[in-house]
Amino acid sequence: MRVGFAGLGSMGGGMCRRLADRGFDVTVFDIDREAVRSADRHPGIEGASDIPGLAAPVVVTMLPDGSAVRQVADVLLPRLGPGSLLVDTGSSAPSDTLKLGRVAADHGVTVVDAPVSGSPAAARAGELTLMAAGTPDALDRAEVVLSALGRVHRVGPAGAGHALKALNNLLSAVNLAAVAEVMITGRAFGLDPAVMLEVINASTGRNHASQTKLPDHVLSGTFDSGFALRLMLKDIRIATSLQAEAGGPAAFGTACGELWEKAFAELPGNADNVEVVRWLEGVAGRDLRPATAVRPRQEG
Repeated sequence: MRVGFAGLGSMGGGMCRRLADRGFDVTVFDIDREAVRSADRHPGIEGASDIPGLAAPVVVTMLPDGSAVRQVADVLLPRLGPGSLLVDTGSSAPSDTLKLGRVAADHGVTVVDAPVSGSPAAARAGELTLMAAGTPDALDRAEVVLSALGRVHRVGPAGAGHALKALNNLLSAVNLAAVAEVMITGRAFGLDPAVMLEVINASTGRNHASQTKLPDHVLSGTFDSGFALRLMLKDIRIATSLQAEAGGPAAFGTACGELWEKAFAELPGNADNVEVVRWLEGVAGRDLRPATAVRPRQEG
């Protein structure tokens, strides 16, 4: 089965290779031509010279936002045959997804939003979590491809996948900031970071940030989770707008959004999302990490 794939960044590069390894004939495109050439060397993958070259029964996008997806779709939709699927695995605003769905329907194409959660390593290994949304028939067809990438959860009608992705990332951002705050406080009382994590992760306060992000990407001093701070902030903005639209309490979302906006304004533009901890260290005037693991602060 032929699959078109747009977007060969830290996630898309592994995802397209995983699909090829599972027997799909994958045609890829990215504005980074070196990324296309690199993918083209992988068995089962062919690089396209332009967006129309992606035309296939199923086209998967892994792009930074809904605007980028729409740019690809506007060029590609007239080239897709009736009954084709356009599957957005990135994180877009649900409203953008619904608008795109209406435009695609005029071409006989169905849009499925199936954003993913997981690391670049999980993308390559086919261990992602996918939040798939759309009509039952469209999801049946999309799952033939998506199941090669990880565990597919059918979460609701069109737009629901992107809503859940943004809300999940808001919760992830809250957790990361909260774990960092309490651990920086603990340092003032002589607590060792590794000991704090050992106890937290054996107690009720544990979460993904304490179990993975802090030990693997912060205490190590690498700050290399593979997910940019600017993209996390984009998802936080989408989630808080959903909270405002829905009404009800949103104190944690509001506070988280304000914190991440400040961090984004002061950190380098290419900062990884876990570098919000570096920013919190600066605000507190205390380093969370042991001196041997501290990496020099970036300027900019």
